[in-house]
Amino acid sequence: MSAPDPAGAAAQSGTSPLLVVIDPVARRADGESARIAKDVLCAGAAAKVCYPESPEEYARALALRGRRRPVVVGDDRSLMRVVALLHRERELSSSVLSVVPVGGAGAVRLVRSLGVPTGAVAAARAVLEGTARRLDLLVDDSDGVVLTGLRIPVPVSAVDVPPPGRESGSRSGTGPWWAPPLRTCQSLVRTLTRPAMSSASGAAGRRPTRLRVEADGVTLIDLDQPVEGVSVTARNGLAEVEVRPTAVGAQAGPVRATARTVTVSGPDFRYRADAAVSGPVRTRTWTVRPGAWSLTLPAAGPGEAADAAAAPQSPKRSPR
Repeated sequence: MSAPDPAGAAAQSGTSPLLVVIDPVARRADGESARIAKDVLCAGAAAKVCYPESPEEYARALALRGRRRPVVVGDDRSLMRVVALLHRERELSSSVLSVVPVGGAGAVRLVRSLGVPTGAVAAARAVLEGTARRLDLLVDDSDGVVLTGLRIPVPVSAVDVPPPGRESGSRSGTGPWWAPPLRTCQSLVRTLTRPAMSSASGAAGRRPTRLRVEADGVTLIDLDQPVEGVSVTARNGLAEVEVRPTAVGAQAGPVRATARTVTVSGPDFRYRADAAVSGPVRTRTWTVRPGAWSLTLPAAGPGEAADAAAAPQSPKRSPR
């Protein structure tokens, strides 16, 4: 999933200046951790600190960063927003990103899964002393990005969340003026429909759907076979695909494959990419871009580096 980035590591070995972007949600959720992270970063390197309040201010700060290395102090969505902005400007591959996770456990699950330390002090020190690692990326045909993986379908009980950086001019973390009444309506609809969904499917929000899933042009499952779920994860330069058919009669096992591109099509469906929900769409294609972005992580010790180098690559499996 990751590989050392010699150029990025070299850039960090000196006193590389930082652009510390402190997300407004992080300031509200845990202002003390955000302050501690800022203090540690500013004590260890020349740093410019900014407090964006909207997607436009995020974009402006990144556009004016110059040679400064972006450091996100915030949750999963903060990192996703910055990655999406840099990708849109075609500057992602040449940037080395860092992140200090601030937020509840559920809000920073993605960041921590990437190997970022827990705790503001440990994460800030990793920014100053760590090594840039190249990570894979999934890019879809609408130019959206996925850092880790995606799931289809989204449970109908999930709250619809706009993709990062597309909040219709709203202030980050607060939403547009119509967001509170919309959330109230969504909550009411879920409350009224949950019993019916539970009795029909056996689990609230999990209903079989019909999708065509193709891996490098090979059909793994077609519309005649309902599925309970599809997952796509970028790892070792390939997309690992798992399709779980709905059991009919005999227990149906999952269909797995690895590929460079994955296409999903069918009736309108939503998908959860990282921590955001997108859709509905009728077709979407994701392509793996190996080593497309760099993230600063703690420097691996000799034993960890040897284990990573010796780890077997996932074999390509033939679709059933």
